[in-house]
Amino acid sequence: MGILDGLLGQLGNSDVTNLAAKLGLSPEHVEMAVKALAKFHPMDVDTAEGAAAETGLPVDKLQEMIGHIGGEGALGRYASMLQGGNLGEIASNLLGNQEG
Repeated sequence: MGILDGLLGQLGNSDVTNLAAKLGLSPEHVEMAVKALAKFHPMDVDTAEGAAAETGLPVDKLQEMIGHIGGEGALGRYASMLQGGNLGEIASNLLGNQEG
């Protein structure tokens, strides 16, 4: 969960464990859910509904999670980092070495 913790920290949450506690879920469920949300965010489907179908978690919990991680905009940044970047780019972003 190290990379996910770093990404969530960058988006304003301290780590997976704290987000899980806020949502009443296990850290493993949060990690699975955030990855599914990132996967469905760029698709032409409802992000929370797609992630719910994939994870088995309730849509309302996933919508709450989206709110906690900073909304659709933060989810979009996270999705692009996870899906579009390689490990080096993600590490660079985590360290604050972004260009632009």
